[in-house]
Amino acid sequence: MRARVLVVDDKETILALFLRVLEGGEFDVKTAGDGTRALGMLAAGDFDVVVTDIRMPGADGMTVLREAKRLFPDIEVVLMTAYGSAASAVEAMKAGAYDYLTKPFDPDEARLIVERAVERKRLREQARDLRATLEGAYRIDKLVGKSAAMRKVIELAQRAAQSDATVLVTGESGTGKELVARAIHFTGRRKAGRFVPVNCGAIPENLLESELFGHMKGSFTGAHADKRGLFEEADGGTLFLDEIGELPRELQAKLTRVLQERAVRRVGGAEEKRVDSRVVAATNADLRALVTEGRFREDLFFRINVFPVALPPLRERRDDIPMLAGLLLERHAVGRPGPVGFTADALSALVRHDWPGNVRELENAIERALAVTDGSRIDVAALPPEVAAPGRPDGALLATLGYQDVVDLARDRASRDYLVALMKEFSGNVTRAAERAGVERESLHRLLKRHGLHSEDFKPRQ
Repeated sequence: MRARVLVVDDKETILALFLRVLEGGEFDVKTAGDGTRALGMLAAGDFDVVVTDIRMPGADGMTVLREAKRLFPDIEVVLMTAYGSAASAVEAMKAGAYDYLTKPFDPDEARLIVERAVERKRLREQARDLRATLEGAYRIDKLVGKSAAMRKVIELAQRAAQSDATVLVTGESGTGKELVARAIHFTGRRKAGRFVPVNCGAIPENLLESELFGHMKGSFTGAHADKRGLFEEADGGTLFLDEIGELPRELQAKLTRVLQERAVRRVGGAEEKRVDSRVVAATNADLRALVTEGRFREDLFFRINVFPVALPPLRERRDDIPMLAGLLLERHAVGRPGPVGFTADALSALVRHDWPGNVRELENAIERALAVTDGSRIDVAALPPEVAAPGRPDGALLATLGYQDVVDLARDRASRDYLVALMKEFSGNVTRAAERAGVERESLHRLLKRHGLHSEDFKPRQ
């Protein structure tokens, strides 16, 4: 899409210069001979960049700048003047100008500034669109689960999102603790702020304090400048402390104080700075047991366990597996042809498996199956060996599924068994098989594709 540029100046020579400099398919250039006319064009149009002289009859360049920013906050404005001074440049930048041109200027420099201004606007729009997508993707109503256990988690997460209380998310590895933390953040009132994740067990102990609380220049070897910590980075948003059970004892005491005082002191600093960052912590460890063993401070445990949310392992929410599997297949199949579902045997195997790695293991299994499947349905043979165990789900497993899921499983299995028998009966002749089935030939082809069956496989070997 061509970038729309508005050039404003009371001198025809400047307008002609920009028309010549910006000519070509990349820009759509409009001109205005004074600020008043420019304001009217701004109100009626949607421009990417405005290049305006500061001193003009009627409305001046600063007025054009402020009105442009009021109407379109993402618009970029470049000011130009023959009366360049540090004071006017500073005033323009404070008002939101992108850059400053002093007349006379080099035409190539002017074009480069406009190109960069367009690029900056596009990047800002992309970042905003991406953020909106992420916010939508991570909202609590996007959490997958119809089991009683997950319904309870979703209800607790919704309540947590409406408060600023510290949240402790617990659960086995791979259950989706960070996903729940993000859902709480992007559904609550802090969603406009940053979500800052940190794995307490992945950062060396000697660097973790600086990462969390920041440091002052010269406070230790390599501290060449002041550095904000993650608590400050998350000011107005959420700090996600993953694997908090691995936090060193010395830092546990300092974290307890930060949570109590809502203020941080940088390493090497003398003053405390107030921070407004909501904390969501997560762990797969039994913190109560760690407290008993003396490896986790009891006062910190009570500070972070204000609003506990316990995530169940996947083996305790088997009725969520068909829905999760479908969602993960859809996510990883985007942009490429391939399977759009599972055979009854494959879905049965997914429901039956205990998933010690939880949702993360399920996702890995589906990625693998997607890579080795040519048909429209993932069959049990495409699943990892430990998942693809033979047999149908027993009564206990069936009882964990919803009624509609069981009906779908039975119908899917019966349909595939019927198609296999039909194609064997007619040795892969689709026309005769369609006549027997009472369906159109094209419909039978679609059914075969849906179940990952190929008519050639049933034809007699030559």
